Amino acid sequence: MVSFLCSLLNIYVVLILARIVLEWIRVPSDHPVAQIKRLLALVIDPLLLPIRRMLPDMPMGGIRLDLSPLLLLLGVRLVFALAGCN
Repeated sequence: MVSFLCSLLNIYVVLILARIVLEWIRVPSDHPVAQIKRLLALVIDPLLLPIRRMLPDMPMGGIRLDLSPLLLLLGVRLVFALAGCN
């Protein structure tokens, strides 16, 4: 059971990282990558959006940096450690 949970957490981390990378790519809405982005949003957003609402973007020069994915990754890592995953 623990190894299954650890595997799910590892997959979730990969999905979060994929979402972070794909957010930088602009594609038309009918492009296959856009469909992947929508699928990732369906999986990641239920945990990411509440963090995004509580944590404002951090201004850095002329851009605003969204740190909510980093905080979500830290939260998943905490669950990972509490579950006894290596």
